[in-house]
Amino acid sequence: MELEAAVRGRRSIRKFSDRKVPGVLVEEILDAARWAPSWGNTQPWELDVITGAPLEAFRAANERMFAAGLAAAPDVPMPESWPAELKARYGDLGRTMLDLMGIDRADKDARNQLYARMAGLFGAPCLIVVSIPREVSLEYAMLDAGLVVQTICLLAHAKGLGTCIMAAAVRYPDLLRRIALIPENRRIVAAIAAGYPDPEYPLNRFARNRADLREIVRWVD
Repeated sequence: MELEAAVRGRRSIRKFSDRKVPGVLVEEILDAARWAPSWGNTQPWELDVITGAPLEAFRAANERMFAAGLAAAPDVPMPESWPAELKARYGDLGRTMLDLMGIDRADKDARNQLYARMAGLFGAPCLIVVSIPREVSLEYAMLDAGLVVQTICLLAHAKGLGTCIMAAAVRYPDLLRRIALIPENRRIVAAIAAGYPDPEYPLNRFARNRADLREIVRWVD
């Protein structure tokens, strides 16, 4: 697959089939992804791949904690507010998703069911957890983590897999540490749900929008 096709074709998958992902395929993706750039080639990322029974244990516990309304305690604070133009894009996506699923915005129960599926990782058979050392500068280590995450997602798409970068998977980092034995000195920053997409699911097929180039690029010449 051409690079531009992978960039334009990659999308967030919100329902996975139950088809198992071969471990050798995940290893191929991660072996290539380790060539992602980083500050001074420091490569601060560490990756934990969770599948099988440990993943099912995490999924079940994550769903229970979310359903119980347990407050999130992520290692990296999640955004609580956005500038107006960013909030508008976020809102547009939310409305599109609810409309496609036939969910009335006032139907809190239906919306919570959608969020519960998010807590269940959309049924993904593989979760890749990204962590960084606690003692490094968070800002640049997060940039490096983002680079390796994007690289993983592009490589996965090129090999026929789907991915979703999920804040909902890192709301309760102590749960991940307990199940995946991730050391306390690693800050859990992101997780990627991976698997084979369900091609018929509406949220895997809708037309996506991006800001016009003139909104985000300023030429100085």
